[in-house]
Amino acid sequence: MTTAFPALGTTAELVVTDPTRLGEALAVLREELAAIDAACSRFRSDSEISRLHETAGRQVRVGPLLAEALGVALRAARLTDGLVDPTVGTAVRALGYDRDFASVAQRLVSEKQCSNTVSHSRPGASAVPGWHRVLFDAAQRLVVLPRGVHLDLGATAKALAADRAARRIHGTVGCGVLVNLGGDLRAAGPAPAGGWQIALGDDHTEAVARPDTTVALQRDGALATSGTVRRRWRHRGRTVHHIVDPRTGDVAATHWRTVTVAAKSTVDANTASTAAIVLGADAPGWLERRHLPARLVGVDGDVVTTSGWPAERQAA
Repeated sequence: MTTAFPALGTTAELVVTDPTRLGEALAVLREELAAIDAACSRFRSDSEISRLHETAGRQVRVGPLLAEALGVALRAARLTDGLVDPTVGTAVRALGYDRDFASVAQRLVSEKQCSNTVSHSRPGASAVPGWHRVLFDAAQRLVVLPRGVHLDLGATAKALAADRAARRIHGTVGCGVLVNLGGDLRAAGPAPAGGWQIALGDDHTEAVARPDTTVALQRDGALATSGTVRRRWRHRGRTVHHIVDPRTGDVAATHWRTVTVAAKSTVDANTASTAAIVLGADAPGWLERRHLPARLVGVDGDVVTTSGWPAERQAA
C-alpha cells in the first residue's frame, strides 16, 4: 500500500507491506518530517537553524534533532574532505536558491526550454567558508557558528529524515516499510518477495511511469540519487542547478545527469551521490575505493556502474 504527498520541498512517498498499518505509519512519517523541517529549514524564519544564524558568533545550545542533523552534515564533510559541506548556504543563496524550490519554479528550466549545458561563468559565485569553521560539541549540543557563515543542511537532513522515519515506522507498526523523500530511499523491516522494486530515472516524480531501469532494494537497505537535471533554473542570464562545488562556490560542473548510490543508510548514500556529482569524472574511482555500489549516468546518457551495483531490469 502506497501514499505520497508534498514535503520538504519535494515529494514524500510511503509504502508498507501491511495495508492495515498505513494510517499509523503515515502519522509517524508526517511527524518526523514536521520535526526535521522545524529544526533544519533555511526557508522558515521560525526554524531552529534560522535562529542559530541570528546568534552567529555566540555559543548556543541547540535541540537534539538539530544537533543530530548538524553532526550528520559535519560527518559528511569530514568523510568527503569537504566535497559535501554544510557551509555552502551563502553560495546557494547567491545562485538564486533563496526560498523553497516550489517558490522558484518559474525559474526552473526544463530540457525542452534550454540546453542541458549549465554555464560556469561564475557571476555571483560566493566563497564557501568551510565546515571546519563551525565549532560543535556534540555531547553538550553546543554550537558556535561564525558570523557570516550560513548553513544549508539540505540533502543530508532530508536523508536523515528518511533514515529516522523508516526505522521509527518499522519499530511502531512492525511490517516492512519503504520511505522515499525525493529520491532518498530507506527500507526497514521485511521486504516484499523479490525486494522493493525501485524505478530509477532523471526525475524521481516520473521514474515509475518512465523508468530508465529498475533495481531491487532489500531489507534495511538505502539508495540515494543526486542529479543536475531536475532542479534547474535561470539566474543572472545562465542556467544553474542546486549542487554547489564547495571548492569554487559555484554550481558543480555538469558531468553526470544522475548518480545513484546504495549504502547501509540513506545519509551515507546521499553523501556519496552528492560528492560524486561534485567530483565529476573522478567519481567512479572515488566510489570504487570506498566500496560503494553506484550507477552514474553521464550527460550523454552513457551509464557507468561500480562494483556491487545490483542487477538491473531494463525498461521495455
